Amino acid sequence: METVLNPSLKEMAQAAINQKLILQGVGWDFYERVLEEFADSNAVHFAYDDGFLEVEVPLFEHESANAVLQNLVTTICVEKDIDFINAGSTTFRKRAKAKGVEPDTGFYIQKEAKIRGKLKIDLQTDPPPDLVIEVDITSPSLNKMPIYAALGVPEVWLYKGEKIEFYKLYGEFYQETHNSTVFPMLSSKKASEFLRKGLAESSSKWFKQVREWTNKND
Repeated sequence: METVLNPSLKEMAQAAINQKLILQGVGWDFYERVLEEFADSNAVHFAYDDGFLEVEVPLFEHESANAVLQNLVTTICVEKDIDFINAGSTTFRKRAKAKGVEPDTGFYIQKEAKIRGKLKIDLQTDPPPDLVIEVDITSPSLNKMPIYAALGVPEVWLYKGEKIEFYKLYGEFYQETHNSTVFPMLSSKKASEFLRKGLAESSSKWFKQVREWTNKND
């Protein structure tokens, strides 16, 4: 792993070639400057963990899986009349923890009312998302689970290219769970099945299947 005490935009641009770049020895102030410089760009995602900075340019395979999982959460919420806010890849960070991340998708569901109407989210006063979707199919990768734990995200859905794993936060660590905490009727096995179908079938057929399944399960 490369050590870069003062990384420049050249290193950031390298991520566009390699899809993912991990830099070591990066200070918090530089991390915040990078976020400011790329504030208007959705093409590059950043994650920071106590001196390690990951720069990622998501591929189509990555975005496709993320989109299907977003649609799964959204469809369940709509069919069950559950209020939610899709925070997308909003940057969540805490300087005191020296951690920051842009999840593939973050959802506010149980705490939706606490951020409703807000244009900015500050974890000093606002809660973290209730559910985060993390698609990790590019190597090498920065382990983002300690970041999410430090930020207090209750549930993470992790997809590494084979199946979806559900993780629930217990104290400072995550434990894998069979069913989602946010949607108790949804198992990781069923979510993985929906993902496979969502990547292979027509969207209209897929949405119909998810709606029918949702309305049959409580």
